[in-house]
Amino acid sequence: MAAWRYAAIDRTGRDVSGTMDAPDEASVLRRIRQDGLLPLSITPARGGWFSRLTFSVGGGESLSHREVANITRELATMLGAGQDLDRALRFLVETAPTKRSGRVLALLRDDVRDGSPLATAMAKLPGSFSRLYVGLVRAGEAGGTLAPSLERLADLLERERSLAATIQSAMIYPILLLAASAGAVTLLLTQVLPQFVPLFEQSGAALPASTRFLIDAGDAISRHGLTALLAVLLLFLLIRFVLRQPAPRLAFDRFKLRLPLTGGLGREVMAARLARTLGSLLDSRVSLVTALEITRGVLGNEAGAAALDLAATSAKGGAGLSAPLGASGLFPTRLVHLLRLGEETAQLGTMALRAAAIHEEHVRISTQRLVSLMTPAITIIMGAVIAGIIASLLLAMLSLNDLAQ
Repeated sequence: MAAWRYAAIDRTGRDVSGTMDAPDEASVLRRIRQDGLLPLSITPARGGWFSRLTFSVGGGESLSHREVANITRELATMLGAGQDLDRALRFLVETAPTKRSGRVLALLRDDVRDGSPLATAMAKLPGSFSRLYVGLVRAGEAGGTLAPSLERLADLLERERSLAATIQSAMIYPILLLAASAGAVTLLLTQVLPQFVPLFEQSGAALPASTRFLIDAGDAISRHGLTALLAVLLLFLLIRFVLRQPAPRLAFDRFKLRLPLTGGLGREVMAARLARTLGSLLDSRVSLVTALEITRGVLGNEAGAAALDLAATSAKGGAGLSAPLGASGLFPTRLVHLLRLGEETAQLGTMALRAAAIHEEHVRISTQRLVSLMTPAITIIMGAVIAGIIASLLLAMLSLNDLAQ
């Protein structure tokens, strides 16, 4: 008998872990399922500091989101074409685009060849495969529908990547514009304006208040700019540390969703993630409680996660999921309505996926609108600032002309 360490999820959605004596991994898996648990990982329970060090070193490499999505699509295609799992994994190892990804895939294939289910082998690589990923693969293996489950996973990963890329790509231009404008203002204050200061001092003329203010501002930036930059960096690190605490993080995430312009976009993104993940899990025959527990981890917002916890408690009691989500006021009305319709027609997974498509489109449209507002706003504001600096300099030059005459 050997000792095995396992991690699983119980019927209420809570994480369960422990050790078990069993002759092999398959026996552990069978006993866990008999207890009504959804297994996440099963590993040999080797003690000592050396095993922990080995685990840390072996788990240091991981796949990027793009690599995981590509691998999932290729694996689903090969399994759907009738290839066995070992041959499909061998092909992935041989055609891996990088040595790092090849090593990770080789570890995965070795575990599968040693008798581990694919989901269990993936659970040993948490840096590459999330709980959502492992849960969907495990459900596909249990139902004998691994290839369709991987197809759904690939669609889910690609939609998530597309959603993130839409937001990131849209924000590149406003950020570059803001950085260039700030650099231009700093250059004017610290390099151009000081060239005229000796001329102003020699003339003895009374400078306009705006010019004196700009000269003092440029001098302050030149003297204390680096110190101020370091202070801002330290403040940023302090804020990050504070936001790691549960209460400040919850308050901050709730505040973000209430902001006038970006709050609506944040709610749409959260709704799209919730609907897409929940629908994919339910379509893969994962139980509602387990699906809600896994979905909680992908929202990216603690306020939304807290609202989902209340909804999960309500769902366990048979009161439904949509009403608590609507009462929280954090999710769009459209999502709540479609989830309620899914509950009433016993098609919650299907309606969640339809809601996901709608909210993903709204994210795209909202992002385009936000960028269309931000870009001219930044241009106008920074143009006005630069024009103000130049106007103040011209006023000072005109005062010198009046003095000379």
